[in-house]
Amino acid sequence: MHYTLRQLEVFVAVAQHESVSHAARALAMSQSATSTALAELERQFDCQLLDRIGKRLKLNALGFQLLPKAVALLDRGEEIEELLRGQKGVGTLDVGATLTIGNYLATLLISDFMQRHPGSRVRLAVRNTRHIIEGVRQHSLDLGLIEGQCDDDMIISQPWVEDELCVFCSPRHPLAGREHLELEQLLREDWIMREEGSGTRMTLEHAARHRRSRFNTLLELEHTEGIKRAVESGLGIGCVSRLALRDAFRRGSLVPLPTPELDLKRQFTFIWHRHKYLTTGVREFLRLCREMTAGAKRSDDIALPPIP
Repeated sequence: MHYTLRQLEVFVAVAQHESVSHAARALAMSQSATSTALAELERQFDCQLLDRIGKRLKLNALGFQLLPKAVALLDRGEEIEELLRGQKGVGTLDVGATLTIGNYLATLLISDFMQRHPGSRVRLAVRNTRHIIEGVRQHSLDLGLIEGQCDDDMIISQPWVEDELCVFCSPRHPLAGREHLELEQLLREDWIMREEGSGTRMTLEHAARHRRSRFNTLLELEHTEGIKRAVESGLGIGCVSRLALRDAFRRGSLVPLPTPELDLKRQFTFIWHRHKYLTTGVREFLRLCREMTAGAKRSDDIALPPIP
């Protein structure tokens, strides 16, 4: 064998960070050692794996073919190393979750996972749908938990549990308590919206795509809790997952608005790269996710501790 796992580790890091210096920091190596390892790998096989475009290093065609195979080999190597060392746990797991899942489900899942598998290491990245898909595609994430669909041919999607968005307002809002509302009435209101690229925003806009009128967006926020607080204060109306609104509806600090003209159903989905080697840790985490939602018809049916 004419390459080392260290060389592959350097290649993967450079490919993910698109920079030798950033890869060096991630690997706790010097920049010169990182550059030498990558150059030696290319020299040994008389090939080029990355092209320099401006200040960035981008994978070329050969690099794209090598990346998933290198990641899979490193994952298997880590499993072998932990087995030989007699370590407990099921290795390291990099999970990406969109904001609704990350804030309301993922932390509980990770806590359960760590209790069942002490010695394991889990890193959680909470980002919007677009960023999670990109992380899975670039192999910086082992597994993604997203809201909605992913149409990337390089990514495998599996449905998890159904979710539904809900339009809501403050109980003091003029629309509160209405039994029927026309969509045109809602579109004229001030909206507190999620940012572009979020699954919530995409689902809402897709549901209203048949109307020529546009949402009157007063404010864009990246966090669900921020949207809820803004709506509670009377700034406008919002739309997020019923899962995130369950306790606020119970307290009466927010109230739902009827939207019979909008189909706001969507799916929570597991995603991973088509060429990803599913380690024991990934398979076990998927099992726990399905176990948590067993019997739930919708995300807000999942048994969770109430938020005071």
